[in-house]
Amino acid sequence: MRRILVIEDNKTLANLIAKKIDMELPFEVDIAYRMSEAKLFLSRYNYFVTLTDLNLPDSPDGEIVDFLLEKKQKVIILTSNIDKEFRKKMLQKNIIDYIKKSGAQDIAYIITMLKRLLANEKHTVLVVDDSMPMRTKYKNMLENLFFKVLTVAHGEEAVNLIETNPNISLVVTDYNMPVMDGLELTKELRKEHDKNDLPIIAVSSSEDEEVIALFLKNGANDYIKKPFSKEEFYCRVDNTIEAYENIQTILNSANRDFLTGLYNRRYFFTHIDEYIQKAEEEYFNLYIAMVDIDDFKRINDTYGHEDGDKAIVGLSEILRTNTKQQDLVARFGGEEFCIALLAQNDEIAFDVFERIRKCVEDFSFTAQNGERVSFTISIGATKYEAGEDINDVINEADMNLYEAKKNGKNQVVFKKG
Repeated sequence: MRRILVIEDNKTLANLIAKKIDMELPFEVDIAYRMSEAKLFLSRYNYFVTLTDLNLPDSPDGEIVDFLLEKKQKVIILTSNIDKEFRKKMLQKNIIDYIKKSGAQDIAYIITMLKRLLANEKHTVLVVDDSMPMRTKYKNMLENLFFKVLTVAHGEEAVNLIETNPNISLVVTDYNMPVMDGLELTKELRKEHDKNDLPIIAVSSSEDEEVIALFLKNGANDYIKKPFSKEEFYCRVDNTIEAYENIQTILNSANRDFLTGLYNRRYFFTHIDEYIQKAEEEYFNLYIAMVDIDDFKRINDTYGHEDGDKAIVGLSEILRTNTKQQDLVARFGGEEFCIALLAQNDEIAFDVFERIRKCVEDFSFTAQNGERVSFTISIGATKYEAGEDINDVINEADMNLYEAKKNGKNQVVFKKG
């Protein structure tokens, strides 16, 4: 398990912080009451983050911070020092944050921050700036927040990189750049990615207020005016990423089946045209298959609905692992699923459906009463032909599924017309 080091000579506060972290986060917590103890811990363990006081018995003037930074630690300062100049001096160092001790709300803030840093590890940020020193500055600040960071020198490079890196969660772009400036980049990205899909933060030293309006009108999620403080930058990045995550959660709730995590019927019919187009562009055939658990009512009646859910989840995992990212798998409802499969020919498509059937036949799970439960599926499949109504194709696959059930179940019926 990953670890956090708390360096604090107030034992009551240190133990309270450690207890709250232990309750709410997946970390082991070590406590050091002196700099000498912190050195011993650092010689033994690697830490996700180090929370440190500034005034320790053997480090009265904040020497601990420079020591931790020399050891490549991610540092959050927790202190009662309210001197503004000293705080400004500390924030110029490569620390994550400077938190004043003032009450229980500070511990809550620390917990929230640690959760944010953990979540940041899932995100990649693209920095676009023609100045190498600025790219380096952004990269250091963002990596200090646990983001993965990519950097390019102008907008055209950014567009090309985003086309090949679909996992980019945020773009931070300067305004004045050669080849393609930040405003042109924003306009170009908004042709394919809306504000909910790919957030953009624009940065500029321009004194022209119209520039801010132009960026925001053309799709930037936020705008930062140079010069800016580290705290402002961090807050704006955090707010933008949190808004992005919240929107993705809402979209997933609308598009994903709550039990299996697969796409739902609504998503299937909203996006199936994209798969039809992809098949045409990449010279694949598109196959539609309806999948249904055989005698599912028997599982529910014999073992209960909770074990019925286990069967549905087990099947969903088999469907997920036996199809590719280019394919679309959706739960239509109950024990019924639909697959839109891209394959080069009928034989390859049939082999995929038959492999799925066999995997389910070999699968079993433990019911609540301790019994091992196995089940089978029936599959009805057909090929989509250019120009066909997708509803007619699904009905055709459904008729093949009905035939598979009628002929004894646990089989694939794959035919056209």
